[in-house]
Amino acid sequence: QVQLVESGGGLVQAGGSLRLSCAASGGTFSNYVMGWFRQAPGKEREFVAIISRSGSNTYNHDSVKGRFTISRDNAKNTVYLQMNSLKPEDTAIYYCTSGVMVGTPPSSYKYSYKYDYWGQGTQVTVSS
Repeated sequence: QVQLVESGGGLVQAGGSLRLSCAASGGTFSNYVMGWFRQAPGKEREFVAIISRSGSNTYNHDSVKGRFTISRDNAKNTVYLQMNSLKPEDTAIYYCTSGVMVGTPPSSYKYSYKYDYWGQGTQVTVSS
């Protein structure tokens, strides 16, 4: 059983930055594709950024390209999301997730149902 614990959320003004962290335990971290999803009030959960097992490949939602960067440290069992130039529309609960993804093409990494484990979420609020 994998446990994921997010941290780093908070309140920030538009244009500011935050760095989210997700610490994993209970599994072999490097075996998992890791990702960040978010869910705003009244909206469906959407993928934000995904990173491959080795960290060599990343995939970002169009809305965050050029602003958000996902990274991972397999030695520390941690995945990060650096968020710059934040906008009010980035306000949401951000969830860390992991998935084995055996036989899953990268084009399907954006689907939340493909993932096996989820953190409890961390609130990010961007004021205008």
